[in-house]
Amino acid sequence: MAYKKYKYPLFFRLLLLLLCTVLLVVCYQLNNIYCWVGASFITLVVFISLYSFVNKRFTEVDDFLESIKYRDFSRLFNEKAGKKDIQELHKSFNVVIKTIKAMNNEKEVQHIYLKRILEMVDTGIIAYNTLSGKVLLVNDAFKDIVDVPAFKNVRFLEKRKTDLFNAIFLQNHPETTSLSVFIGKEKATILVSDSVFKIEDDTYKIIALQNIDETIDHTESEAWKKLLSVMTHEIMNSIAPISSLAETLQSHVRDNLENPEENPLDVEDLDVGIESIKKRSEGLMMFAKTYRSLHKITQLNLSTVAISELFENIENLMLPSLKSKKVVLHFELFDSSLKVDIDRYLIEQVLINLILNAIDATENSETPEVKVSASKNLKGQIVLQVADNGSGIPEEILDKIFVPFFTTKKNGSGVGLSLGKQIMLLHKGKIQVKSTEGKGTLISLVFQN
Repeated sequence: MAYKKYKYPLFFRLLLLLLCTVLLVVCYQLNNIYCWVGASFITLVVFISLYSFVNKRFTEVDDFLESIKYRDFSRLFNEKAGKKDIQELHKSFNVVIKTIKAMNNEKEVQHIYLKRILEMVDTGIIAYNTLSGKVLLVNDAFKDIVDVPAFKNVRFLEKRKTDLFNAIFLQNHPETTSLSVFIGKEKATILVSDSVFKIEDDTYKIIALQNIDETIDHTESEAWKKLLSVMTHEIMNSIAPISSLAETLQSHVRDNLENPEENPLDVEDLDVGIESIKKRSEGLMMFAKTYRSLHKITQLNLSTVAISELFENIENLMLPSLKSKKVVLHFELFDSSLKVDIDRYLIEQVLINLILNAIDATENSETPEVKVSASKNLKGQIVLQVADNGSGIPEEILDKIFVPFFTTKKNGSGVGLSLGKQIMLLHKGKIQVKSTEGKGTLISLVFQN
């Protein structure tokens, strides 16, 4: 549109200039001085008008190009000033400026978006021009890893951290490489990888760094937190029945003190209860010591234990805490003479944990029941079993229940079955699970002959 409004006035002025030139020639041939002077004056006026017309338009274009050259996109051209063709030219200029501004805004948004993403990752990332050293992008993680403030050129690192600069920037690492470098006065192990790319005639390199030591420290910290959670869970599982039994015995003693005639004290029951507390407390101490160095154990504190005695002690511990839960816990021993070579305290801990899990599983059962039994299988192996009629274990997670810290309980540690499996492996035995969702679970501890 601007071109059309410019074309016709220009054509008209050129035509006038041509006619004036013809008039000059005619006046010259007529040898009429007055005619020649008049024609010359008119020609000069037409020429000045043509020059002014073209120069004005070229000046406007030059101003627009200057704005583009110096990226001055804040300027807008007046669309209501000047001739119609200049107004149209201004409109076209403004459209171009607005388009460039929109493209720059979009590019700026993408740049900010990319920077935000880089700031969210723990990996240190830097991109720079390999020739000039000018930094295109660098995230805070990179500055934290190499322990430097903000910088605009990698030569900054060359002067202050020469060894680090030589190891990271001067060498190529197309494959992820582990490097030991000094950051400050401390030696650190970092993973470094890089990639080189070209944009037009410039070559750039992008480098990714990761501090392995910090990752290991974080993982170790998380492991300690889980370890403390596990220890708390296992200790509470042992303390709960001890506390419940102690409370029951204390209640009997107080009733006897208040009214000895109506509440006679059964010394034998009292002795049995105290003995159970004593044995479980000793077992808890042994468990804590064993768990602390479970990965270093090469020998167990094995002894021949009568299963009847093992069951009796666990029953004395568990029954007081089950009164309020209305769960039927009973022990079955098909052969009262059965004995097994085990570390009594560890196996007792495993059985208590399995019984507590079974009790939790029967929470929604109409007639909750947990059965603990012992027998010999066809191979002559001693098998201890804990069975319940609870909710069962879904088939899709059945193969995950022995994975450390895997749990479906809100307050569970996810270590009970895993620890039980490790203890059985130390006994050169195995732990087996059979479960039907909605019907119950059977867990078997199988000991070698």
